[in-house]
Amino acid sequence: MIERVLVVGAGQMGGGIAQVVAASGRSVALLDPYPGAADRALGAMERSLAKLAEKGGPEPGAVLDRIEVVDGFAPADLMIEAVVEDAAVKEDVFREADAVLPPDAILASNTSSIPIGSLAAVTGRPGRVIGMHFFNPVPVLKLVEVIRAEATSDETAAAVVALARDLGKEPVEARDVAGFVSNRILMPFINEAVWALADGVADAEGIDTVAKLGFAHPMGPLALADLIGLDTCVAIMDVLERGLGDAKYAPCPLLREHVAAGRLGRKSGQGFFGY
Repeated sequence: MIERVLVVGAGQMGGGIAQVVAASGRSVALLDPYPGAADRALGAMERSLAKLAEKGGPEPGAVLDRIEVVDGFAPADLMIEAVVEDAAVKEDVFREADAVLPPDAILASNTSSIPIGSLAAVTGRPGRVIGMHFFNPVPVLKLVEVIRAEATSDETAAAVVALARDLGKEPVEARDVAGFVSNRILMPFINEAVWALADGVADAEGIDTVAKLGFAHPMGPLALADLIGLDTCVAIMDVLERGLGDAKYAPCPLLREHVAAGRLGRKSGQGFFGY
């Protein structure tokens, strides 16, 4: 039974994950070493919960009371890692969690592209390692990709699928292949939109309007890239190109130029659009 969850990383994704887990009645330990990160996450949760409460959601105070900010790896039934999309950083998190958490605890990653098997390999419990990929904004979007590595046990997969459903999400199981399902489809779409911009086919507003009005997408690919973070998009595309061995997944040079210039999207105030 998963009753206490350790969320490592208090960014946009980690904060959202902590919120939905706490809203399900479970206790959450939130860990992030960067000064102020956890406080910013709690502020974002408070605003999100206030909006949801207006639509009949849970009482914000009751949810926030279940979240404890911690300064180290705390005992839990499940860890959900939501740090930067960098394999080496994630591996360090998994090594430390493996050393500290109880032997029967499940170690899950919110990675959007990095193979789960590579994270399982740095632990002594590969059968208890799994991918649990949420989507942004976590409190709103229903999908969770559940990624089983070769060694992931049936028991671990069943526990995570059951938890996802209990959080009000719809789990979809995927094989442990770079990019899984979502980003194998989404990143080439975003990348091609960037190429269209680079080739001068239309301006950013025009490209996104085509996607919204022509494809019935709620958000255009360039605005979505800004929301995800252009640096994160590049990191995912690099994983896809290496993992699948196909240059068609290589990021458009314009995308790399934006990242090199610090135009990362919403989090920096400027991406393909200004914020």
